[in-house]
This record gives sequence, C-alpha cells and structure tokens, in this order.
Amino acid sequence: MKVIVCGAGQVGSNIARHLAAENNDVTVIDQSPDLVRKISDMYDVRGMVGFASHPDMLESAGAADCDMLIAVTFYDEVNMVACQVAHSLFNVPTKIARVRSQSYLKPGWANLFSREHMPIDVIISPEIEVARAVNRALHVPGAIEMLPFAEDRVRLIGVRIDEDCPIINTPLRQLTELFPDLSLFVTGIVRGDRVIVPSGDDQILPGDEVYFVVDTLHVSRAMPVFGHEEKEARRVIIVGGGNIGLFFARQLEHDHASIKVKVIESSRARAELIADQLTKTVVLHGDALDSEILDEANIRSAEAVIALTNDDEVNILASLMAKQQGCVKAITLINNQAYGSLISSLGIDVVVNPRATTVSSILQHVRRGRIRRVHSLRDGAAEVIEAEALETSSLVGSELREIHIPDGIILGAIVRGDDVLMPRGDTVIQRHDRVIIFAQRDKVRTVEKMLSVRLEFF
Repeated sequence: MKVIVCGAGQVGSNIARHLAAENNDVTVIDQSPDLVRKISDMYDVRGMVGFASHPDMLESAGAADCDMLIAVTFYDEVNMVACQVAHSLFNVPTKIARVRSQSYLKPGWANLFSREHMPIDVIISPEIEVARAVNRALHVPGAIEMLPFAEDRVRLIGVRIDEDCPIINTPLRQLTELFPDLSLFVTGIVRGDRVIVPSGDDQILPGDEVYFVVDTLHVSRAMPVFGHEEKEARRVIIVGGGNIGLFFARQLEHDHASIKVKVIESSRARAELIADQLTKTVVLHGDALDSEILDEANIRSAEAVIALTNDDEVNILASLMAKQQGCVKAITLINNQAYGSLISSLGIDVVVNPRATTVSSILQHVRRGRIRRVHSLRDGAAEVIEAEALETSSLVGSELREIHIPDGIILGAIVRGDDVLMPRGDTVIQRHDRVIIFAQRDKVRTVEKMLSVRLEFF
C-alpha cells in the first residue's frame, strides 16, 4: 500500500513507523528539515521537506497513485486542505485528517466534511479520543485500560497485579475450572519490557500487567479475580481546563450527573470561560501544584484526580501530590513516552497518551480485511483487533484445535449476534462472527492474512 503522511511530529512519525515496519511504501512531508531528516534516518520511509497542502508537493510525493493520505500536521487547516487537494486533483481513495479545534466538529457543521464540500473520509480528534479514554478508565475502577468492542458487548481490560491477587501462580488453563460461569480470557501479559501472548501453562506473577477479554456483563465479577475491588469514583477533580478538560467535564455532566466534578485551571480568563460553559461543575482558578488550591478543592475527599494540562511535569506532580494527600486514584495525561516506564513505580494508576490514542484511531482504517476496530498497546508492541470473520478466512468452519494459529497471536473472544463466546478447543467460528484478536506487533500482518484468505493461499 502506498501512503502519504503529512506531518512528521509524534503522531506522524509513529504512523510512519507502523506502516514502514509492515513494508508499506511511505512518504512523509513536513516543513521541518530536521524532522524529515530524523524520520528518514530512523525508518524506511521517503522524507520530503515542504508544505503538505501544496499540489506540487503532493504530486512529487506520488499522490497520483497513492492509496491513502494521512494528514496529521499541527494545523487543522493544512490537514483539511491537504485532503481537499488529494481528492480534487489526485482522486486519492482514502483521506484521514486530524482536526483538533472543536469548532469544526460541532454536529451542526457535520455537512462541512461531506464529499460535495471538503471530502475527508475519516476525522480524528485527539481531544475527543483522549476524553473517551479517560472516561473509560474512570468508570472501571482498578483498570489501567478499558476498551469496548462489538458495540460494548465485550471489553478488553488491563490490570496491574499485586501480591494479594488470588490467582497468582495459577496456570491460566485452570481459570475455566475455578470460574466456570465467568466469561473471561487472558490474552496478554506485560512483564518488564516483554509483551507475552500466554499459553494455558503460563502463570500470572506480582508486578505483571494483565490484559483480559471479558463479557461486559461479567466485568464486576471479573475484577475481583485479579485482586481489584475498588469502588467507582463519585468525587472527581480535573486539573486543566483546556480543550480536553472542558470536553471531559461536559461529558461527565451529560452522562454521569451523580458525579461531583471540580476543575482547577491556572489561567483566569480560561477559568471564567469554561465556568460559563459548564452548569454543574465547580471551576477553581489557581495552580494545581499549590497546596492551598488543593485544600480548597478538598483533594483529601476526592476519589479521583485527572490531570489533563499540556505540561507532562505538571500532570505528574499534581497527580503525585493528590495521591499523597489521600486521593484514591490518579489518571494522568502524558505526551512524552520516555516517562512511561517511571509511572507505575511513582504510584500513578492510569496513564493516557494522546499520541497512542490517535495512532490507534488511524490504524483501524489502515488494516486490511473487515476490520471494525484496532487499538495499539504499549507503544505499538501489541494490537487488539476486532474483525468480522469472512467466509474465505482460515478461521471459519473448523474447530479451533484444528487451526494452526501462530505463536504471538491469540483469539480472545467471539461475538455471534448477542452471544459472547470464549474460545475453546471445540469452538467453530462462523462467517460474520466478530472475533477479538490480540497479537504481537510482528504478527499483525499474519492476522490480516488469516482474516482475509485461507492460509494455504499464501
């Protein structure tokens, strides 16, 4: 597949890395010679310096026979115009644009991006994606990650394992015997820097991060199995009233009226602006690193602090101060992946990375086959894929015990209509079933082939 990526920032470079690793023909355009040189040196991509929305630049990049254009520059307008030019002049089949300004995304302006006006096939909003990720983490207490699949019939949940977890040192194959009425399946274990796709003989150890697929109706029963019985937060403090903080506070007001929300914002003008736009939320003007402001917000009685400023250091320190003063849970927005390895040791419960959420949103439109949803885990070390099983797939029509599924790939769940099935040796996948698959990075291409044609064809 031939792809043009407009923008060599964090999101653009990560998309280019993913695509180049899978042997796609990738060209990256950016105005910064330094960024273009860096991405060309690091990955097998073609780098070009110039304006991504200019027709002559897109022509030089190969837009005439391009399969997809992904516009993720810093500027919304450049992204939108690049898609318009790609459509009008070069008839590029698929155009994806990152749009940050919520003004463009109001429901009343939805027709703006229609084929007749500004033809963008997929719009990615980091603010909306991050707010949704935070919302999911907040409402599954004890989870470090929660992802819904198949219209939320199934969830992938990530948890940290402590010493008091009741199933430590238990072979995973015994979980079915111990919990016969519980529909869950362990699909991944992160141990140190390794992502393990486990077999039935593997065991869970203290310090592991475990990812399991579970019937959504069984989540409340599944969490105690992994040692988590935390209560859902009802008193929440949001640090940062920017686009993400405001969007999330609105979401809480609309969907969870029983939750008491306070926002701490350092800019007086911004604090006044968001106070006018929120109806039930208390907005405090001040520095979240000031203990007096935290006292005024009554941080000691808060059950969750959610740090969403544009400054990673402020988010980390505010979260640690809140935890030190008695706040139960800290959800922290971090852009710099270098901080990731430090977080769990510091005591922060959940990290949300805008880059990772945006990359995941884009990947589901890149993957081949009847892909419904994709989520990238651990900076791309693994992916969770929801797909429709086609009649030509090697997964369809035989018992799972008879199908060769390579190491590094595991089937987590099957959704058939309203029924959620956990995979067993005698399970037979039928055409049009939804399948949830967990795969290590280097096995994603194999998954795509398994979903599209029978294995004997390649």
